Amino acid sequence: MKHFIALSLYLLATVSVHADAPQITDARANQQGGTWRFDVTLLHPDTGWDHYADGWRVELADGTVLTTRVLAHPHVNEQPFTRSQSGVTVLEGVTTVYVRSRCNVDGWSEGVVALELE
Repeated sequence: MKHFIALSLYLLATVSVHADAPQITDARANQQGGTWRFDVTLLHPDTGWDHYADGWRVELADGTVLTTRVLAHPHVNEQPFTRSQSGVTVLEGVTTVYVRSRCNVDGWSEGVVALELE
């Protein structure tokens, strides 16, 4: 029984938990000439420099990253918050992209938000 408990505790300690992944509460895309602008709103329980939402990215279905927006500081008192990235090239014929969030503790979230390009 001791070995079972020790093994269980070890497995729990080594599993990556994304309980605090930033939530994408809104994502919009607007074409501006030949490029796109993405506006992404995140909600995350930032606690300061020790744990905060530090980025988001736009990907294709195959995982190709089109752009990454780095967030250089915590947003403790600004929740949710929106940040933009413009000048993003999206190949003609692409109709859906995927937005993924990141925090400085848990890394890139496993979930994505699909965004239809119009």
